[in-house]
Amino acid sequence: MRSHTTKDRIEQLMQRLGVAVSSEGRIYFTGGVSAVLMGWREMTIDVDLKAEPEPQGFFECLPKLKDDLDINIELASPDQFVPALPGWQDRSRFIARHGKLSFYHYDFYGQALSKIERDHPRDRHDVACMIRDGLVKKERLMELFTEVEAQLIRYPAVDAASLRERVLEITRDGV
Repeated sequence: MRSHTTKDRIEQLMQRLGVAVSSEGRIYFTGGVSAVLMGWREMTIDVDLKAEPEPQGFFECLPKLKDDLDINIELASPDQFVPALPGWQDRSRFIARHGKLSFYHYDFYGQALSKIERDHPRDRHDVACMIRDGLVKKERLMELFTEVEAQLIRYPAVDAASLRERVLEITRDGV
């Protein structure tokens, strides 16, 4: 089992990825990485990320970086669990640039929706922090959910009615 990932390890990962790739690209961090970088928690188990576009050398460098930094890297993003929200790339928040890579927080609305769908206590805490810090506005979250709700049919593991109820509850009453 690998060590928990701290802010320092995430920063090392960004620097080393920026050196390792040979073309331009964007890396979108999600989940625990965003929570650590935003100061909502001290560490995370996995580094969940999405590369778009995928830079040359990206996949080749991951195994070595995982071992060198003793971290778990997962290719995961909210759009694997719930529909991608319209405009997610424009709402993704810039973190840093290293070498040919720009690093972003994946759209906090997309992160919130996937966390609401998963509904773990830590996820509820993260969504509350997103709302508290003004990264997610309740009304806009409901609007975006409504825009993609019909697409939930493409996600058979998602109980659309339960998700709608949880989104309504959060936008009405809070987390």
